[in-house]
Amino acid sequence: MDEIGLRWLLGQGVSLIALALCLLAFANKRDDRLFVLLLFANVAFAAQFALFESWVAAGISALIVLRIALVRRFRGNRAVMLGMLLATLAVALLTWSGPRDIPALTAGLLGTYGMFMLSGIPMRITLAAAALCWVASNLLAGSIGGTIAESLIFLTNVFTMLRMRREARLSKPPCPIR
Repeated sequence: MDEIGLRWLLGQGVSLIALALCLLAFANKRDDRLFVLLLFANVAFAAQFALFESWVAAGISALIVLRIALVRRFRGNRAVMLGMLLATLAVALLTWSGPRDIPALTAGLLGTYGMFMLSGIPMRITLAAAALCWVASNLLAGSIGGTIAESLIFLTNVFTMLRMRREARLSKPPCPIR
């Protein structure tokens, strides 16, 4: 099998590993578990994008690993968030190849803001928007598995938000009748 075919197959295989990790992450209602599983998934996504030679997406996915680790320690810290936003822009600037890199950059910026400054449903709304950007990035890279992964991540994320909203509504005491 030639190098391009092998690289393509490896990229698809790695994307399926990322898919499994992301589905487990977004099906979880606990933010701390979400972050740990996303850390490992983004290692797989970075490898996948490198195999597809989509360098902005690979760099931002690798940077997301650092971002997740920092969020766990410095959640809500605007200075650390701004540093990560600047790092995301720097990675994009250094590896930019053209307009096809816009979705990955947008996803990286949205995810950084959402993870540092939001929690619960608002965070997941922002991460859902980022997932749609990653769908576009995967399509542009030619990743079948990555496209499916991010589409399912989006749907799983939306389903989890609905579950969280329903549970919050059920846990509120009923309004007394006057």
